[in-house]
Amino acid sequence: MNEKLNNKNLDAMINVVSGKLNVPPDVLKKQLQEGKFDKALNNMNKSDYQKFNQLMNNPQMAQKLLSAPQLQELYKKLTS
Repeated sequence: MNEKLNNKNLDAMINVVSGKLNVPPDVLKKQLQEGKFDKALNNMNKSDYQKFNQLMNNPQMAQKLLSAPQLQELYKKLTS
């Protein structure tokens, strides 16, 4: 599962995440590109927010996630 993300896959991911966060896809994409995803986090449901906090409070798990090739590719697409 080392395939690169294309724009179609990136848009699909943003659509899924935007649905979870109750944020329109175009607004979420803009917030991510601007590094302002904290606004999106405020819209998370309690369960997802708790999972996110667990991840952020576990540096080893966060590092493993951040080093995933798929996430690296997503980051490159969002910041280019």
